[in-house]
Amino acid sequence: MRILFFGDVFGRSGRDGLAKHLPEVRRKLHPDAIVVNAENSAGGDGVTLKLAKEFFDMGIDCLTTGNHVWGQRELLGTIDQEPRILRPHNYPEGTPGRGVYVHNLPDGRKLLVVNIMARMFMNPILDDPFACIEKALGQYRLGASVQAILFDFHGEVSSEKNAMGHVCDGRVSAVLGTHTHVPSADARILPHGTAYQTDVGMCGDYAGIIGVKKEIALWRFTHATPGERMVPAEGEATICGAMVVTDDKTGLAKSITSLHIGGVLDKGIPEVD
Repeated sequence: MRILFFGDVFGRSGRDGLAKHLPEVRRKLHPDAIVVNAENSAGGDGVTLKLAKEFFDMGIDCLTTGNHVWGQRELLGTIDQEPRILRPHNYPEGTPGRGVYVHNLPDGRKLLVVNIMARMFMNPILDDPFACIEKALGQYRLGASVQAILFDFHGEVSSEKNAMGHVCDGRVSAVLGTHTHVPSADARILPHGTAYQTDVGMCGDYAGIIGVKKEIALWRFTHATPGERMVPAEGEATICGAMVVTDDKTGLAKSITSLHIGGVLDKGIPEVD
């Protein structure tokens, strides 16, 4: 299975970047499924059903989120209407929405998408993510009930993400980190066959500061007052993510390729066998 995943979409720049580049990416890389983290897509804070529909109309199959999932409060009352929008699976029982989704491909293969949030330096602090992934994986068998498992682990600390990668190694197709908006240079296949990257980066304007207008972010670093609301930078986006190719018999990864397309980090669309 060929799985395309893009990190946190930040504001209009990120949305426009996806809309611009995704058609050509699809033509060249031929993904079977596309998953996008959309938690910052609405003005840098949250996502709405209207924006989700725009993503789905682009051909995106599932949206993950993170600590900003409720940035647009309307989603609290509407997320249950759309199973393809995930919130972190380790939110307390009774929270609206869900954290797992099974995407059925036209040929009958199944992709399980799992969205869990880390705890270190994160707000809110949720249930234990390691216990949560054990419970989620107890309901599915890689290479049997589902042909691939993509795990978006949304967190701040690289060591916590590294630990989760090793916990899941050999049991999921890929553990891909989101949240920091900065792509890490450690994309690789772990010893037992799971593709891993600490953070795939964001879809947004890298001429700003993690997607925010740099003047606003700089004020917060250099003054003792809050300043303006964090507004997304408006330049051309780099869309960052990863392409994972798996073996349909085992569900394990055959390759992982980092993507940095458009904007100031542009490396073009790579060749992926």
